[in-house]
Amino acid sequence: MSWLSLFREDVGAGVRKWLPLAFVLGSIAIVAYADGIASSVPLGYLYVLPLGIGAMFLRSEISYGLIAICAVLHDLLRPDYLTLHGRIAHNITGIIVFSFVVYAIQRYVKQREVLSRAVRQQRDDLLHDVELAGQVQRMFLPVGRPAIPGLDIVGMMQPARGVGGDYYDYIPIDEHTIQIVIADVAGKGVPAALLMSAAAASMQLEANQARDMLEIVGRLNGGIHSVSDGIRYVTLLLAEVDANGRTLRYVNCGHNPAILYQEKTGEAVSMDSSCPPLGMFSQASCEIGRYDLAVGDVMVFYTDGVTEAENRTGEEFGIERLQAVVRRSSSLSAEGIMGAIFHATADFHQGLGFNDDVTILVVKCNFDGPELVHSRKRSDRDVEPLAATINADRE
Repeated sequence: MSWLSLFREDVGAGVRKWLPLAFVLGSIAIVAYADGIASSVPLGYLYVLPLGIGAMFLRSEISYGLIAICAVLHDLLRPDYLTLHGRIAHNITGIIVFSFVVYAIQRYVKQREVLSRAVRQQRDDLLHDVELAGQVQRMFLPVGRPAIPGLDIVGMMQPARGVGGDYYDYIPIDEHTIQIVIADVAGKGVPAALLMSAAAASMQLEANQARDMLEIVGRLNGGIHSVSDGIRYVTLLLAEVDANGRTLRYVNCGHNPAILYQEKTGEAVSMDSSCPPLGMFSQASCEIGRYDLAVGDVMVFYTDGVTEAENRTGEEFGIERLQAVVRRSSSLSAEGIMGAIFHATADFHQGLGFNDDVTILVVKCNFDGPELVHSRKRSDRDVEPLAATINADRE
């Protein structure tokens, strides 16, 4: 029989497992020696210490075997008793006391093990449920890139946890017009994900309605406010890009200001908020912003997980760095610009990871150039370099 079989099954394996066993046996030997040389004071009660420690990691039969050994040592090393009945009663009392201590400790240890297993099972079940929720949430995200001639469009979302509070989508209006939505729920984790899923479902239902942006925002605001009572809210930016008319119209409801990089002037214009976040108030009065577009212009939509990424000194990435990245990478495709932004933020946080969900959506205008978009789903080859970085950042 291996000496490892002396231990309880739940005791972790290790090369130094013999240390507590040596301590218990050594303590028994020391108590026996002290019990033998102390002629006036009985020291048998000191056996409780090594027996109690041994009960925490030794098997029950081994612990009760040590009780018998301690009782024999105490009986042999003590001076002769006045009567046989007194000797027997003393030994029986010692065995009962030692057995009670060992039983109580092992019962406590077993109850703790049962509780620990139950907690681990609940944790595993919760993680499984969160993963399923994440899969459901990802169903609301677009699986392909829209085919709008003259527009190169791409997006990504990386949750900070298994589920997130970010959302984006493309909603084609006709063959040359598309609406783009990006949103962020206040908060993180499961509560934010549930509210975002409801908002995403409402947004997709709006695809069957008239695509007036102010009416869409009004209906969404009323629906979100009715379920959140103003406690939680959603920041949202809804933009409509007309490739034929080369115009941009947008409504920003408390969201991070998107960036419009104008190729001709080299300026980065902010699409600032024009109304409060959705759900904060029962009614919201919004305004539509408008810009003309030209060849080479780039629109970058993002959530605060990008600009609020922190480095080791607590400094945030910020919108200035984001604008600088957009300027440097404006000659790239939309996929390249998105990758440059993500790589820049990942390098900035220096391996600390993102504290919030990260969503990036890029639209590049190629009105006079070749069509850079396709109606197929994005393949693994298309996103391989960026996906590798995302996976590395999660690790």
